[in-house]
Amino acid sequence: MSAMPPAEAPLVPAGTDIVLEARGLEKRFPVGWKLFGERPSVRAVDGVSLKVRRGETLAVVGESGCGKSTLARLLLRLIDPTAGEVFYGGQDIAALPKADMRRLRKDLQFVFQDPFSSLNPRMSVGAIIEEPMRVHGLGDAKWRRAEVARLLTRVGLRAEYAGRYPHEFSGGQRQRIGIARALASGPKVLIGDEPVSALDVSIQAQVINLLEDLKREYDLTLVLIAHDLAVIRHMSDRVAVMYLGEVVELAATDALYDAPLHPYTRALMRAIPIPSPRARKADANLSGDVPSPLSPPTGCRFHTRCPLADARCEAERSALVEVAAGRQVACHHWQRVAGEGIAALAEPEPSAAAARRLSLYRDRSERLNKQGPGSRPTESPK
Repeated sequence: MSAMPPAEAPLVPAGTDIVLEARGLEKRFPVGWKLFGERPSVRAVDGVSLKVRRGETLAVVGESGCGKSTLARLLLRLIDPTAGEVFYGGQDIAALPKADMRRLRKDLQFVFQDPFSSLNPRMSVGAIIEEPMRVHGLGDAKWRRAEVARLLTRVGLRAEYAGRYPHEFSGGQRQRIGIARALASGPKVLIGDEPVSALDVSIQAQVINLLEDLKREYDLTLVLIAHDLAVIRHMSDRVAVMYLGEVVELAATDALYDAPLHPYTRALMRAIPIPSPRARKADANLSGDVPSPLSPPTGCRFHTRCPLADARCEAERSALVEVAAGRQVACHHWQRVAGEGIAALAEPEPSAAAARRLSLYRDRSERLNKQGPGSRPTESPK
């Protein structure tokens, strides 16, 4: 095999701890039209600030529609932000000219969620993996062919598969091809947008183990978008929890799982299935649906579903503040959650409608007792 071409000087100095940083990142997607005034828009990401350390795995979790995938694309400038900044190597990549951003993409790569739609069906696997090398001018044709064979072998596929096309592979194999393509340019940061969610459970474990091995071998920094909290605990160093476009909690993985400080994070943790028929736990006490990002609630955006919400939560937006070393939370009542634990969420106060229904049923029961057996109530509770 011919020698690998000399690498360019890294844009992030070796002594720098923060490799990727977002500051006040926002993304709004206009919808519909309006003759006068501002067009309505979906607030997919709204004021997100976070730092990704060199060599760590940062996981971003939350319900569908909370803005995780949009945040991942903003971090790599696959889409341009409405406001805010993204720094890599001291440069605001959101403001870089296209030519400079093209050169920078060698260090920043993406693994997409759907391993089939992200691969060009008209190109062979070898051409797909070789394309980043050609774009960035790495090596000659002979070296690139040898590198394609090496990468295919490294991700668990045969080198002779280079002549085949994406439709000839299974979902797990296609995702391995996508990972090989992402590694072809020698990246420093790899962002995966739910890279295993479209795969069978048995294949998920194989791809997760592969990513962990590649992280150590290539000294990668990983940002993983996911909704499977069990997978996240297995492979991440820190976790950022998103809700309706905002980060509501950020902490080291063990600390977050052992003692979450935000009511939404606690609800997510309690929703994790326990693989034992003897294990019993109360349901996660979240009522209602996620509010529309077209018109998010005032104040704390989680107050419409939170059992601890009060007048302050409805009126005052909760900022993400550091409550301990390396731990941030956006909740007015995080001390109460920390002190009372799950009991704080186990028995929420009944809503007005529930209290009214309970009162009607009690009234009916009392009437039936007075009228004796065989009597029927005169009205039904509504």
